Amino acid sequence: MITRSVSALSQALAAREISSVELTQLYLDRIARLNPALNAFITVDSAKSLAQARAADEFRASGTVAGPLTGIPLAQKDIFCTKGWLTTCGSKMLGNFVSPYDATVIERFNAAGAVILGKTNMDEFAMGSSNETSYYGAVKNPWDLTCVPGGSSGGSAAAVAALLAPAATGTDTGGSIRQPAALCNLTGLKPTYGVVSRYGMIAFASSLDQAGPMGRSAEDCALLLNTMAGFDERDSTSLDRPTEDYSAQLAAPAGGRPLAGLKIGLPKEFFGATERSGCSPEVLQLVEAAITEYRKLGAETVEISLPNMKLSVPAYYVIAPAEASSNLSRFDGVRYGYRAPDYDDLNDMYAKSRAQGFGAEVKRRILIGTYVLSHGYYDAYYLQAQRIRRLIANDFVAAFKQCDVIMGPTSPSTAFKLGEKSSDPVLMYLSDIYTIAVNLAGLPGMSIPCGFANSLPAGLQLIGDYFAEARLLNVAHRYQQATDWHLQCPPGLG
Repeated sequence: MITRSVSALSQALAAREISSVELTQLYLDRIARLNPALNAFITVDSAKSLAQARAADEFRASGTVAGPLTGIPLAQKDIFCTKGWLTTCGSKMLGNFVSPYDATVIERFNAAGAVILGKTNMDEFAMGSSNETSYYGAVKNPWDLTCVPGGSSGGSAAAVAALLAPAATGTDTGGSIRQPAALCNLTGLKPTYGVVSRYGMIAFASSLDQAGPMGRSAEDCALLLNTMAGFDERDSTSLDRPTEDYSAQLAAPAGGRPLAGLKIGLPKEFFGATERSGCSPEVLQLVEAAITEYRKLGAETVEISLPNMKLSVPAYYVIAPAEASSNLSRFDGVRYGYRAPDYDDLNDMYAKSRAQGFGAEVKRRILIGTYVLSHGYYDAYYLQAQRIRRLIANDFVAAFKQCDVIMGPTSPSTAFKLGEKSSDPVLMYLSDIYTIAVNLAGLPGMSIPCGFANSLPAGLQLIGDYFAEARLLNVAHRYQQATDWHLQCPPGLG
């Protein structure tokens, strides 16, 4: 049962093959047994989860037509405020914060009848590419416990990969859904900025953060996105646009050349190699093999260029810390969260609470952000980075005049060893070299499994034009109908 997709589990619940209580208990038992080694969950509350499962079973028993997620257990990243649940954002600063309200994403899953299995571990305030900055300790990759799962949504990725949950939510500020999806052999989707509400999602960089689904297949991600997406008047960046069914295109029959006429853009910047940031030959070989499979499915490829791609990392690491320094100023030890036990006056309380409550990576980004926003440096750094951001977005606009979808590697390597990059922040930041530009432009992007190198999974990144989530999911689904990489499970966990 645990290897079934979300849609298959939904069918099993509808056919009374299993109850939501039984299914939820099955996952809770696996979490209790396997999470101590993986550290994928921060908070699990069996009583709350089983109460939701019983309510879902009663709803189905009443004869009311149930939705596809009614009774489905899901893991929620601990960045989403969840009423009555500890919501820590992976930080000591929020180690005692029990949210008094639900984020919009949580509200929508609750309304759909889904069950919350628990809150997953994450890099502190979503700042990291390896899930090693969490106050609650590093998450381990189920494919190799000595390796990182990627970040910042590493807890969600590890939970789904280890079959502790059928699917999960994540957030993506610079690749934090796609990169862990690639390193853990999952499908992960970052929607167009504004498609999913940010209300109740603890902010890192407000103009970049976006929530999205993580699952084992494009079909599962489509089902989750159908619930997550939609206008929210409480979020000023939420887009008021017609509701879409992201699963609709997936129903078309397979066979033949289902992607005939699709033009895939291959940026020359994605396939070059440099000493510090180029894609490893093993990953590049798998990506090229996946593109060959797409050609067999009827797609044609064209070479494109994203000339300002090389500027995405430096631009991101000016803009994101600047916004973080503003967003995290609210954590001051006064209203909620951690407060230093001993202090002399108000200023001393602020200083000690923040010094003790924040981890090293968060402090580093706050300091960088405060510096680039300070008088005399704003124009030289922050404003210049925003101009570069516009150039990057314009490159994508030009590229999509030549193609329908852009493809390339998600991550330049497979999962690296725990601690391998901890002493070199710049090397760590380059883990997101292929994903960051998508966030700067506000585009949708996803990662899908495309094979293994040295027994570790690699991901193929798909980038679409604005609001092209349905097309991306369809393109991913056709590949997954022709291959079985996404069905592979870590040894001993299937």
